[in-house]
Amino acid sequence: MNWFTWALLSAGFAGVTAIFAKVGVEKIHSHLATAIRTTVALGFTWLLALPALRDTTLSEIGRRTWLFLTLSGVATGLSWLCYFRALQLGQASQVAPVDKLSVVVAVLLAMLFLGERLNWREGLDVALMVVGAMLVAFK
Repeated sequence: MNWFTWALLSAGFAGVTAIFAKVGVEKIHSHLATAIRTTVALGFTWLLALPALRDTTLSEIGRRTWLFLTLSGVATGLSWLCYFRALQLGQASQVAPVDKLSVVVAVLLAMLFLGERLNWREGLDVALMVVGAMLVAFK
């Protein structure tokens, strides 16, 4: 499968996640809900990653890799905590589009720190994502 197929699958699972999380966070503290979800995701991810340890041992992973994967993990955890709290307070149909503004943030950060560039059409596309998310969120 190519990157686009994987990205579509990611979007599909993320969409389902919003609905499951909204129902799951109804009667418990949002941080506890996040911890439960994270624990399940951690176990599931390690189950899938264990075969990869045949190719690479943890000691072979460089410091820079550890640093950036750790920072990514912290950012993910903070994102999930905020997301679950938002779901607890708002409607999934409003929270999910705003959460997906992470795409816009990622594009802007990629431009700033990775030197990626957008042409005028791609810039317009990003601006339309912002407008679309706001229109859905504040219907």
